[in-house]
Amino acid sequence: MTTEEHRKEAPKELHVGVITVSDTRSAAMKEGRDEDESGKIIQERLKESEFTSERVVIPDEPDDLGEKLSEYLNDPEVDAIITTGGTGIAKRDITIDVARKFFDKELPGFGEFLRRKGYEMVGIFGILTRTTLGIAGKKPIFCLPGAPNSVRVGMDLITSDLAHIVKHARE
Repeated sequence: MTTEEHRKEAPKELHVGVITVSDTRSAAMKEGRDEDESGKIIQERLKESEFTSERVVIPDEPDDLGEKLSEYLNDPEVDAIITTGGTGIAKRDITIDVARKFFDKELPGFGEFLRRKGYEMVGIFGILTRTTLGIAGKKPIFCLPGAPNSVRVGMDLITSDLAHIVKHARE
């Protein structure tokens, strides 16, 4: 079977749970200000690809992220999850540590690609992310950095083959 034939079998309609992990953006949301530029970029790119989504903004707290991931993984309406933020090397950057607890399989090539692109764009700072992709409960979980430019690069990669990735995750 060719790649194109494979892609034709992929689902046409997808709903994605978007989670922004950020203490500052979460605090702003609680004050009625939506300063979540990266989460909005993710939703815009999904909409351009004719996918639906829902977005939440939570603080960098392991329990909060674990609860939201569990909720989306157990929701039959959610086909994939994209997180943004919390992928760096600071003590409060917990996204990867929490997400990996849910992974059945990890696909490190996704993070390697984004780190390479980041290095090409901004030098050494481009590799200071632990961004990754994993499959959990037959759903892909993409963990993107919080920087808007990194999110744009990541979403170019994700939207080009999201339906195909979801198809394989379900197998």
